[in-house]
Order: sequence, then C-alpha cells, then structure tokens
Amino acid sequence: MTLTKLYCNLFGHNYQVTKKVTKHVKEYTCKCCKKQLTTDSNGRLIELTPKYQDINSALERIYNSRMLRSKKKTFSSSIY
Repeated sequence: MTLTKLYCNLFGHNYQVTKKVTKHVKEYTCKCCKKQLTTDSNGRLIELTPKYQDINSALERIYNSRMLRSKKKTFSSSIY
C-alpha cells in the first residue's frame, strides 16, 4: 500500500471539484490518491468509470447547447 492510499484510508479522501458538467453534476478527484468520483442520477457520489465519463461528456454537450440556445432566445427577445 502506498503512502497516499494509507493516508486516505486513515483520514479520508480530500476531494476537490475538477470539472463542472452541469449545475448538478460534477467530477471530483482526491488530491492525495487521485481517485475520481462523479455524481449519479440520484446525487450520490460514485466512482468515475469510462461509462460515466461518456455519460458526463454527452450531458455536458447537451447542457452547453441548451445554455447557448437559451442565451440566444433571451438576447433576441430583449431586442423587441
């Protein structure tokens, strides 16, 4: 067992947000052992597997395109 994993086992992980996918979905990484987590559909933290990375990237694409469309609508409606 490495020293960083031992530290995390004794004191717990020190997670920090590494990516904001949407307002509610984020990706986290432990500063010590580099373990990665994300939030699932119920808001719980789960391990970031390749499956969830694909889901998060698709969510991010959809979320960003919706935000762009809503900004365009707001801008065009404020002109009239």
